[in-house]
Parts: sequence; structure tokens; C-alpha cells
Amino acid sequence: MKIQFLASLTLVGLLSTGLANAECLYPKAPASIPDGATATEQEMIDGMKAVKEYNNQVTAYLSCLDMEMQARIDAAGAEAPADQIAQIKAIQAKRHNAAVEELEAHASRFNEQVKVYKARSKKS
Repeated sequence: MKIQFLASLTLVGLLSTGLANAECLYPKAPASIPDGATATEQEMIDGMKAVKEYNNQVTAYLSCLDMEMQARIDAAGAEAPADQIAQIKAIQAKRHNAAVEELEAHASRFNEQVKVYKARSKKS
């Protein structure tokens, strides 16, 4: 009972410390995607640049998450219960997956507009 209580206190302390020192800022997707049916070539190029920049931001965010996770594991110490380490890893995995899924969805929407743009350009 005493060990479980101490482990709980350690976890609460770790999580509150992690929240107080959170440096990993979730990247925002570009506000808009050009409409391939009406966009100019320059608007499509700007859209592509925005997606690439967003990809770079997500990549940096994922690296930050990895470092943050490792710092939390290190702070928990070598004697940390396995379930505590598993919880730290699970939280990181959820944050990682959410960012990747949002990036993939945004890139997919942009790629659909590229197809529309290219189809329109072939007709001209």
C-alpha cells in the first residue's frame, strides 16, 4: 500500500512537472488549402510550401515529444514501476499519432486539390 501510494505521488509529480515544463508546441495546420478548380499556379505552389513547412513543424514536434518522453522516463528513475513507464509511453504515442494523423489528413486534402488542378490544366 505504501509503495503504491509513493508511486502515485511520483507519477502525479512527474506529470505536473512535465506540464509545467511542456516545451512541445502542437503545430497548427495551414489555415486553408487552395481550391484546385480555381487556384493559380502560384497559389498551388504556395499551398505546397505551406504543407512542406507544416510537415517540418510536425517533424520537429515529434522529435520534441521523443525527448520529452525520455526526460520523463529518466525523471521516473530506474526503479520506476513498469506501469508508470508504460503510461508515459502511451501518452507520448497518443500525442505522436494525433499529430501524424492530422498531417496526413491535411496532406491528403491538398493532394486531392493538386489532382483537380492538374486535371484542369490538361483541359486548357
